[in-house]
Amino acid sequence: MKVVILGSGVVGLTSAWYLRQAGCDVTVVDRQSRAAEETSFANAGQISYGYSSPWAAPGVPTKAIKWLMEEHAPLKIKPSLSPELMSWATKMLLNCQLDKYRINKARMLTIANRSRECLAQLNKEHNLHYQGRSKGTLQIFRDEKQLKAVEKDMALLEESGTRFELMDAKQCLVQEPGLANIQGNLVGGLHLPDDQTGDCYLFCQHLQQLAEEAGVEFMFDTQINSLKQQNGRIIAVDTDKGLIEGDTFVVALGSYSKHLLDSIGIDVPVYPVKGYSLTLPVINEACAPQSTIMDETYKVAVTRFDQRIRVAGTAELAGFDSALPDKRLATLNHVVSNLFPDGVDLSKADYWTGFRPMTPDGTPIIGETPISNLYTNTGHGTLGWTMACGSAEILTEIVTAKSNEYRELSSLRYGN
Repeated sequence: MKVVILGSGVVGLTSAWYLRQAGCDVTVVDRQSRAAEETSFANAGQISYGYSSPWAAPGVPTKAIKWLMEEHAPLKIKPSLSPELMSWATKMLLNCQLDKYRINKARMLTIANRSRECLAQLNKEHNLHYQGRSKGTLQIFRDEKQLKAVEKDMALLEESGTRFELMDAKQCLVQEPGLANIQGNLVGGLHLPDDQTGDCYLFCQHLQQLAEEAGVEFMFDTQINSLKQQNGRIIAVDTDKGLIEGDTFVVALGSYSKHLLDSIGIDVPVYPVKGYSLTLPVINEACAPQSTIMDETYKVAVTRFDQRIRVAGTAELAGFDSALPDKRLATLNHVVSNLFPDGVDLSKADYWTGFRPMTPDGTPIIGETPISNLYTNTGHGTLGWTMACGSAEILTEIVTAKSNEYRELSSLRYGN
């Protein structure tokens, strides 16, 4: 079976790897010159199994109204009458009910925990190099309301078999001594010991090399124009380098999946939620994070690599606007300066933005489409790397007809 995968971000790349391991002939097509040059390039650097949660949660609609007036709010909305935005936002609000939140989070945790097992096995076999650390995520709380709100998440974590520990302020400082600067404002934290960190771009470069050695063909610098159909099947991808034929096709284009699928009458509920990041050098080990800090107040993650940290956050609904406004930079600067003022050099920060492919319920769209030989692996939002290996293995099982378990993640959701 020849499989053509569209997209070489972390999700497309892992899909290529697992499909090749299952014996498929795999070709990956991407407009960039290397893997992971877009949304996977400078993401938060988290592999956050325990922090896998939908943005659509109880209380978010009320918070969103309040955030509109805050300078450093985690959600920003650019005024727009875009039908795509209005439709997506309406569906997201409907998913903010507690019963739907529980279902969606449980589904996300299931995929994330499977992904954890897959990545562990991949590293055991190939020892990928990406400045990875395995010291967990510490979600920090600055007021008692946040502590109370996390109780529902702890119940779901326990049900899914995800390890966690609720910490008081002193325990948080033992876990992350660099937080001493805000110890007077800490009320506690949730530690997720199985979470990991690392540079997703480095991970992808190493995995691309392994995939090439295993026989995966990469067609970079190739613009995808359209999908060609015949007798109810996809027969080829039309590109600026000609037609690329195959037996099976996988759309793993992140936020750009929707446009391509729309062109053949398939509606996927994916919207480009814009995120920002800073990458800075560490200048004082004692005053820097050891792993990932998730600041619940600002929804900003601060993640440690070897001698760098990545600061990432903000969910902005602004379509495909790739501008880097000073206001968003100010929010990231504010958080890292508050948490680790003496640990990093802000004057040497690299500022970046990317488009997270978000679904209204937070869960990815994996598997079959209404066209029999066309599949998707998209819609992972902020958790692309976290869910990548597990999603790719699930996709591989569906494509090779070994599993029906996860098919509701795709085929029942088109047009919803």
